[in-house]
Amino acid sequence: MSELGMQPFLILSAFIFACGVVCIATKRNAIGVLMGVELVLNAANINVVAFARFNPAFRLDGQVFALMVIVLAAAEAAVALAIILNFYNNHATVDVDSADSLKG
Repeated sequence: MSELGMQPFLILSAFIFACGVVCIATKRNAIGVLMGVELVLNAANINVVAFARFNPAFRLDGQVFALMVIVLAAAEAAVALAIILNFYNNHATVDVDSADSLKG
């Protein structure tokens, strides 16, 4: 059984990153934008873990950094969902174009 190199992981990460960016750019729904941000963060995690796997000096640091990104993504999702729910309660929509009323 042959071992995979780094290239398949980087290609997968680039594909997921591109999907996330397209999702962020095209979705008008705040939940869809949040899902795009999560895809971008997961693509970054795949890169970090792949580099940690193929570079012995970076092995533990990459795993810890990926864990920190997962914690950051969970906190970001919780805060963003709270903001979205509050916005929905006030405006009865989660359309990001109608968020211009938040300007001070």
